[in-house]
Amino acid sequence: MKSVTLKIEGMHCNSCAQKIKALVSSEAGVRGADVSFKDAQARILFDPQTVREDRLIEMIKKAGYQVPAQDQ
Repeated sequence: MKSVTLKIEGMHCNSCAQKIKALVSSEAGVRGADVSFKDAQARILFDPQTVREDRLIEMIKKAGYQVPAQDQ
């Protein structure tokens, strides 16, 4: 398992956070997701053998949110 914390821009309310959580949680390989409107971030636990981090980022972007380059 791998955990990643992504900054997310463009959320306007808690409903946005819930939408993102539902979206990434539905992807095969995702074991858990916690999305915070207040903190403007998502913490995602996933199996890198099943889904790649860039796939999760692309899903969030396609939903209309921005995911700035992450500090490694």
